[in-house]
Order: sequence, then C-alpha cells, then structure tokens
Amino acid sequence: MLITVVSVWKVQDWRYGMRLAEQAGLHQDDLAEISNAAATQARAAQDKRLALEQQLATSDQTHHKELTDAQTNQARLRDRLATSDLRLSVLLEDPASCSPVPAASGAGGVVHGARRAQLDPAHAQRIISITDDGDRGLIALKACQAYIRALDQ
Repeated sequence: MLITVVSVWKVQDWRYGMRLAEQAGLHQDDLAEISNAAATQARAAQDKRLALEQQLATSDQTHHKELTDAQTNQARLRDRLATSDLRLSVLLEDPASCSPVPAASGAGGVVHGARRAQLDPAHAQRIISITDDGDRGLIALKACQAYIRALDQ
C-alpha cells in the first residue's frame, strides 16, 4: 500500500509538472506576443514622431526663409526711400467728384488720375515699418497654422 501511494504520488507529481511546464510555455508565448505588439506600437509612434519632426523642421525652414526674404525686401525698400531713389505718393481724390475711380487714365503711368501727393520720407519710413510689422505678423500666423495642421495629421 505504501508503494502504491508513493507511485500514485509520483505519477501525479509528474502530471502536474507537465501541466505547469505547458502553462509556463503558454505564458511565455503570451508575454512574447505582448512584447512584440508593444515594440511594434513603439516603433510606429517613433516613426510618426520623426515624420512630424521632419515636417515641422521643413515648415520652420520655410517660415525662416519667408521671414528673411520679407526683411530683406523691407530693408531694400527703406534704403531706396532713404536715398530718395523711391518716393511714396498717395492718390488725391477730387472732392467734387463722387466717383472714387477717375474717368480717364493718363498715358504715362499705371495709376489712374493726375493728382498725387508725395509723402515726406520720414512718414514713408514709418509706413514701411508698419507694413514690415504686418508682414512679420502674417508670416508668423502662417507658420502657426502650418504647425497646427502638422499636429492634427
């Protein structure tokens, strides 16, 4: 009887050992599958982040180029105004006329009408400064919009 109990005990120990080994193997397979899925998600997230960084870097370079070009153009315009190479003028409207558009245009220029007043160079410089600030604001707004569009993708 003792031999029977010991042999039954050994058989059960062997069976439970086999089941535990089988469950451990299944558990390892599940862990490996979960680990692979997590690694795939991490790679996908990293690829997406790198693509976004590249897109933002390109957008930043474009913004910087536009800003530099606008500043260069404004500086040239200010220099031309300072050297009297260029004069700003405004179109004067005839107060007796109700129509803001003149009936006939002159043959020598693009602007309609003959009555113009030249602005003082100091006032022209201030106007150019104001338009420079406006240009910078519009370029910054465009850059912000590009940034938000890139984030939304």
